[in-house]
Amino acid sequence: MKFHYEFDIQSPDKLISHQQQLLLIGSCFTENIGEKLSKHKFTVLENPNGILFNPVSVSEAITQYIENKTFAVEDLFTLNESWHSWKHHSRFSGITPEDAIEKINQSTKTAHEFLKHADQVMITLGSAWVYTLTEKAVNTRKGAVAANNHKAPADWFAKKLLTTEEVLSMLDHMIHRLFHFNPKLQIIFTISPVRHLREGVIENNKSKAVLIQAVHHLVEKFDRLYYFPAYELVIDDLRDYRFYAEDLVHPNYHATQYVWEKLVNACMSEETRSLLKEIDAIRLAAQHKPFNPSTQQHQQFLQTYLNKAVQMEKQYPFISWKDEIVYFESCLKK
Repeated sequence: MKFHYEFDIQSPDKLISHQQQLLLIGSCFTENIGEKLSKHKFTVLENPNGILFNPVSVSEAITQYIENKTFAVEDLFTLNESWHSWKHHSRFSGITPEDAIEKINQSTKTAHEFLKHADQVMITLGSAWVYTLTEKAVNTRKGAVAANNHKAPADWFAKKLLTTEEVLSMLDHMIHRLFHFNPKLQIIFTISPVRHLREGVIENNKSKAVLIQAVHHLVEKFDRLYYFPAYELVIDDLRDYRFYAEDLVHPNYHATQYVWEKLVNACMSEETRSLLKEIDAIRLAAQHKPFNPSTQQHQQFLQTYLNKAVQMEKQYPFISWKDEIVYFESCLKK
């Protein structure tokens, strides 16, 4: 008896490997996958502007990285005793404008340099709903899209659903800029399975439909674009509230793990998948908490995995094993 519908996932032309650099940008689901990539020792830069949900903010952020835009105090506004940017997540806010500007410009510079040499850009779009700023909002032009509301008053914003044509236009322009800036890039699009129920159930589905139609049109138009069906895996394959957190909005650990395993199988080579198993074994060994660390058995356990980490560092010099080696060595000295 089948309790969920599984479907085949086509692989991209260029598979993900540890030798590559991956820039991830988009919704909070981006950070779920980014965390797993980082734990498995891929070279990842994740959300240099913080979490971004809509395609306008994603396109603007990528353009800033390409141009290596420098932000100034004049680009910020103050609210609730902190300084903020309408283009950045609150984690870039600061008690002083200098603090916020330093964090923003350093992150943009890092993204600019990373994107020059990146092999993959994974873009996860969350919602086609945007919140444009009204005449009551401070230090902005009316109609500009806010990437984050920073808990500003509700009358500072007006809600709008982007059309498919608007999404197509801005993403098309962004893709041309990306390929001109870095011709070797492959772009992986995903639609976030996070349900934006704050907008309403029907409104959320309208939003996802806009994004899906726009992205598939672009994937069919451009070479080196690939669609990974994270949304469909949760909504159509798992299709059960057991795979959501208590808020019934965010996929839970099991759903995220399922999507991760599908990503690994569809988008990584057999060699990379084998390497992931080796990495997992060493990571788990480094997390092991013995009842009695001074026993000969545990010391031998540590030495075995220290030797494995050293061997892996020689065999795969493009992967850093420094933390694990330092950990095993420090434990052996006790």
